[in-house]
Amino acid sequence: MGITKTDFFSEEQNDLAIMFKAIGHPARVAILDYLLKVNACITGDIVNELPLAQPTISQHLKELKNAGLIKGAIEGNAICYCIDEKGVEKLQRYFGNILSTLNSRKGCCE
Repeated sequence: MGITKTDFFSEEQNDLAIMFKAIGHPARVAILDYLLKVNACITGDIVNELPLAQPTISQHLKELKNAGLIKGAIEGNAICYCIDEKGVEKLQRYFGNILSTLNSRKGCCE
């Protein structure tokens, strides 16, 4: 199998790109906002909250989970989702590093 372009980048860069892609859709941002508000929920709760069909919500949840931004536990016939702290901490470190670096500079475009 040949090399892919993602092989040229670090694991962290690839992981962050997957996360950014996942939160690049407004429905997924809305799902994250809802999960923060309720601290956990069942898929059906999200369907009642957002103007999207259940299969669409499920696809967005799958993308967020694959990106490491949410986690889920099976409860009977449903899955209870919540924010995955490890994923959010990775984003926080990345943006914290950017802010720290910018704060230590005089500015390059002024």
